[in-house]
Amino acid sequence: MNLLYFAHVRENIGCSSEQMSLPDNISNVGELMSHLRAKGKGYQSAFENEDNIRVAVNQLYVNFDHVISEQDEIAFFPPMTGG
Repeated sequence: MNLLYFAHVRENIGCSSEQMSLPDNISNVGELMSHLRAKGKGYQSAFENEDNIRVAVNQLYVNFDHVISEQDEIAFFPPMTGG
């Protein structure tokens, strides 16, 4: 799967994207975020406050319980503000 990171998520992790194979024990976005937190300090900082994370799978906004697959593009970004 292709992971995309934007804004503070990208800054904490240190890259804007990465390819990853979907681990067998992960079936949804929330589980993926927990898995990513375990990858190190930057990931932990990026995903520590789920209220500050929005997710799109294949360019559609989804909730953390959205089921994911190996072929998905998953983007993580902060809530958008306008004005």
